[in-house]
Amino acid sequence: MIKDVFQGLESVATIFKNKEVLRPSYVPDILPHRKKQIKELASILAPALRGETPSNVFIYGKTGTGKTAVAKFIGKQLVEKGKELNVNTNFVYINCEIVDTQYRVLQNVTNHFIKVWDDRVPFTGWPTDEVYSRLIHSIERTKGVAVIVLDEVDKLKGDEILYNLSRLNYDLGRARTSIIGISNDLKFTEFLDPRVKSSLGEENLIFPPYSADELCDILGERAKQAFDPKRLDGQVIPLCAALAAQEHGDARRALDLLRVSAEIAERSGEERVLERHVRMAENKIELDRVTEIVRTLPIQSKIVLMAVIIGEEHYEGLTTGEVYNIYRDLCKRGGINILTQRRVADLISELDMLGIINARIVSKGRYGRTREIEIAAPMKIKDVLERDDAMPDLEAYKPPLQSKLL
Repeated sequence: MIKDVFQGLESVATIFKNKEVLRPSYVPDILPHRKKQIKELASILAPALRGETPSNVFIYGKTGTGKTAVAKFIGKQLVEKGKELNVNTNFVYINCEIVDTQYRVLQNVTNHFIKVWDDRVPFTGWPTDEVYSRLIHSIERTKGVAVIVLDEVDKLKGDEILYNLSRLNYDLGRARTSIIGISNDLKFTEFLDPRVKSSLGEENLIFPPYSADELCDILGERAKQAFDPKRLDGQVIPLCAALAAQEHGDARRALDLLRVSAEIAERSGEERVLERHVRMAENKIELDRVTEIVRTLPIQSKIVLMAVIIGEEHYEGLTTGEVYNIYRDLCKRGGINILTQRRVADLISELDMLGIINARIVSKGRYGRTREIEIAAPMKIKDVLERDDAMPDLEAYKPPLQSKLL
């Protein structure tokens, strides 16, 4: 038995000078190629420094385009400038992917203003209207302006919370609030209740994807803090930027590639990060991404995906009908409700959009058209599905004979 699994590992030479600057959560002092967006957001929030109510703002853009970083950067500057001008400004950041219900949002925002632990709103248990009243009271005591950021705002469950937050100013007397919503979905507000849209009266900011050259600049700035100059091969940053630019100009992916490349080099006992480490990192990140997507799929989607995997192992030119036959068998074995073939076809389309499978339409002549389906992601996803306790038992299962066109 190994007594000390970390023996000798803590003293291994590290490639990193400061790894944390490569994390998505890190907000740098310099945000290359976002000067225009910073100026626009600053001009919208500037009234807060005069004690006036800023407009509500919705920020849109694909993942990794700097939306959260810019919002946090402006928030930090706003609070500092408020102290300098002796104006009480507050900045509250909520990630709605984690805090997604009305109660939890109200609780988190309220507790931001309550410094005494015993007075804080509990995790659960209070009536929502009581939490709302405590929120009004807490903000009112500041006699200032509070900017509330709702990141991943499209993940909120229901419109009620947006409606209540947007109407805070009607219930406040000496204080003011402004809402910043951040979303990857450009059409998010189209599906909101009309009264919510009316109350928000939002301004919109669009963040375009980064180009490969812009990503090079971003990585270059972070690399200055993360590594000693001699640790990176000259091709590492351009390659990370080029690969991320293919994925809609995602700075988060570029940073992950650089960080994971360095971690791979470090674990291999090498002193420099090379191009081959980036290629290895790309494969690792892609596998991890697909694994996480598969792990969090609803059970019906998991069964459809398993049906595709089984079908591909036994059939040539796997069709939607054959996937449905296997899916139906698996549901019966697991005692799970069987969806209609139309609904299963929709789930196949969703898996196709996620990039886990490829479903292309092919013509069968006088027999019409169908979709041929194949796995696009690494086959390791079968292991992920088999480890799920909710999945049907597949022992000794054989799919039906493949249908043949006459």
